[in-house]
Amino acid sequence: MGAVEKGIVTLIGATTENPSFEVISALLSRCQVFTLKPLAADELKKLVDNAMQKDEWLRAGHVEIAEYEALVRLSGGDARKILNLLELVVGSLPQGMHTITDAFVQQTAQKKLALYDKTGDQHYDIISAFIKSMRGSDPNGAVYWLARMIDGGEDPKFIARRMLILASEDIGNANPNALLLATSCFQAVEVIGYPECRIILSQTAVYLACSAKSNATYVAIDKAQALVSQTGDLPVPLHLRNAPTKFMKQENYGKDYKYAHNFEGNFVQQEFLPDAVAGTSLYVPGDNPAEAKTREVLHKNWDGKYGY
Repeated sequence: MGAVEKGIVTLIGATTENPSFEVISALLSRCQVFTLKPLAADELKKLVDNAMQKDEWLRAGHVEIAEYEALVRLSGGDARKILNLLELVVGSLPQGMHTITDAFVQQTAQKKLALYDKTGDQHYDIISAFIKSMRGSDPNGAVYWLARMIDGGEDPKFIARRMLILASEDIGNANPNALLLATSCFQAVEVIGYPECRIILSQTAVYLACSAKSNATYVAIDKAQALVSQTGDLPVPLHLRNAPTKFMKQENYGKDYKYAHNFEGNFVQQEFLPDAVAGTSLYVPGDNPAEAKTREVLHKNWDGKYGY
C-alpha cells in the first residue's frame, strides 16, 4: 500500500465484484475506480456484426442474423456473454440452416441467462430491489425481483430470511400476521425446496407487499438502544426487583410493586423505567388501523403520560 501511495507501484486491476466489498478501504481510497456500464443494444449489435465479418469460423458458416433481440436480451449487456451465445447458437444450427432467429436463439439457450451473481453486486442489488418493492407496497415489483433471484439460483432460505426481517421491520404491529406467515414461509421452504417453494415465496412476497406498513417497533428499539448508550447502566427501581431472599426483602426489593391482575382491567399505573429516564416515550404507534386501536388503549391507560 505504501508503494502504491508513493507511486513506486502502479496498480491496475479489473473485477466483476464490487470493489467496496473486495478491496480494503485503505487501498481503495488511494485508487481511481472506473465503473463499466452494460453495453447498449446498438453497441452489442455492432459487436456481433464485427465478429461475423472478421472471425474465420463464423464467416465459413455463411450465417445470416435475421433477428438480434434475443441475442441482445440474453446477453444482459455483457460483450463476453453475447459472443459466447453467438458461438453456441451458430454451432447448434442444423445442417443446411444458415439463418439465426430469435426463436432459435431462445430454444438453443434453453435457460434464460439472467444477469444475476449470487456472490457479487447483483446478489445485493436485487435483494435490495426486492425488499424495497415490498416495503413500497408494490407486489408486481416484488414478484419480478423474486423471479430474478429464483432464475439466478438464489438460496430460497436467504430470500425467506429477508422476508422474515421485513415482516417485523416494515410491517410490525400494523399486521402481526405478517410475521406469522413469513415464519411459516421460512419453515416450508426448508422442508420443500425448489422448484415448488417458489410458489410459497411468491405468496408471502405478495402478502407482505400488500400489507399495511409500520416501522414503529423498529424505531422504538433503535430509540431504546440509543437511550441505553447515553445513560449507561441505570439501576432497576426497587419495586421492580425480584426478592427471593429475606435480605432482599429487608432491602425493600419488590416493595410497593403493584400486580396488574389485582386491578380492574388488569392494569394499574406505575413506573417501569429507571428514575433518570422516567416518562420517556420510545414507542409511537404507527398511522394504521391496528396501531390506532393500540394508541387508544395506551391513551386511556396512561392518561397522557407518554403523549399517547
